[in-house]
Amino acid sequence: MKIFSDPRKREYLNSEGMDKPLKSPLSPTVLDNARSYRLGRLRQQLHQHDCAAILLYDPVNIRYATDTSNMQLWTLHNAVRYALVFADGPTVMFEFKGCEHLSNSMPGVDEVRRAIGWIYMSTGDRSEEFVGLWADEIADLVREYGGGNRRIAVDKVEPLGLKALEDRQLVHVEGQELTERARAIKNADEIDLMRWTVRVCEAGMARMYENSIPGRTEQEIWAELHYENIRSGGEWCETRLFACGDHTNPWYAECSDRVCHEGEMISFDTDLIGPYGYCADLSRSWTCGHTQMNDTQKRIYATALEQIEHNLALIRPGVTSREFNEKSWQIPSKHVDYRYSLAAHGVGLCDEWPVILLHPDFDSAYDVELEEGMVLCVESLIAEEGSESIKLETQVLVTADGVERLDTFPWEDV
Repeated sequence: MKIFSDPRKREYLNSEGMDKPLKSPLSPTVLDNARSYRLGRLRQQLHQHDCAAILLYDPVNIRYATDTSNMQLWTLHNAVRYALVFADGPTVMFEFKGCEHLSNSMPGVDEVRRAIGWIYMSTGDRSEEFVGLWADEIADLVREYGGGNRRIAVDKVEPLGLKALEDRQLVHVEGQELTERARAIKNADEIDLMRWTVRVCEAGMARMYENSIPGRTEQEIWAELHYENIRSGGEWCETRLFACGDHTNPWYAECSDRVCHEGEMISFDTDLIGPYGYCADLSRSWTCGHTQMNDTQKRIYATALEQIEHNLALIRPGVTSREFNEKSWQIPSKHVDYRYSLAAHGVGLCDEWPVILLHPDFDSAYDVELEEGMVLCVESLIAEEGSESIKLETQVLVTADGVERLDTFPWEDV
């Protein structure tokens, strides 16, 4: 394999060599403190919304509350694993058969029970029978630990399950607002965990850079990011946004077996879920073979970088998304039809609330005030008719004085 000589990018590879995985330097105390903080944030939301408990099915929310992980992608579309977190009571984890041991030693889990699955795949025409057993157990626990409060937040539930809970006089509260607002503010321990995921992601990007050689397919280069992530303790990538040449415009093409040619622009968005379950959502663009950019590539890249730097300077606590929008970088008309849908969004265990839409689309947006402790991804996608797309994105912590960038992987020289 040809090794390119850019020292700014090579330093992101493991200092022990590309054949060695990265090993986290963080102590177990950091993770334990983050676990305690996250569960406390969720319970704070339960008190604010006068809820006895929250029933969680989204595996990311379960991870946030309990730090338990079990086949997260599979359980994302198969509702057979859930958690019940009480405002003033225990956290009960429901694991499907044979997996109970995965949650037994977790410090935030007070009890582990066998889950009652009632999705059609598992129960067929007996779904109503099993959903009844499930709802009875939930209602009994709320009666025991809810202190007379029958209000229960739920992040995701199928209609059959919601009806069964309501039939047992439980009052449903939409739970996604609670989980998103809880997750939005990170403490120092969470930031340390996220910094390590970013470090692993940037090592993966360095591997992609080294392998951006003419003749390789998009999939072959993209696999380098997954390789570094998995071997260094990470988990998955939420998307497959890697493209080269004319495959970059329009954006959102998933990576394919298309061969990358020398001089073509390579653009990608990591959307990486790394070690400890945290997300590193970073985007970069460079040329295949690391040739000098042509005039069009240089101009579009410089435009994208201008957008990133302008919008970064606007972020600080107390700024509302409406104020941000009014002062944000205005995309030139020739790029409008090829624009990205948003200017910034929250990030934690995955992409999160809040979302700030790009100014041409802001009329349909909600207003939110930025707070210290939020982590945001600031985005740019620039293209025009007949050009390639440049995709750039950086991940920042909102501090008292503005922002601190959590990623440092170099931009290209233009």
